[in-house]
Amino acid sequence: MLMNPRVAHLIDQALALDLAERSAVVVALQGSLDGDDEVTVAKAWADEIRQRKNDLRSGAARATPWAEARARLSAL
Repeated sequence: MLMNPRVAHLIDQALALDLAERSAVVVALQGSLDGDDEVTVAKAWADEIRQRKNDLRSGAARATPWAEARARLSAL
């Protein structure tokens, strides 16, 4: 796939974002390629990601360390 300089620049900028922001970009872009129903779902996921990011930043929610999450999953 050939990329023009503008696309390469956008990809570089997207890769510099944190995980939640990159996820929101992916959801938004995926939604733009899918049908109407899928766009609605993609928008809902983008809204959810945005809310979770805001909750983490505000302290309303806390992240679970991977070791703890893995231990909880292993116990299932």
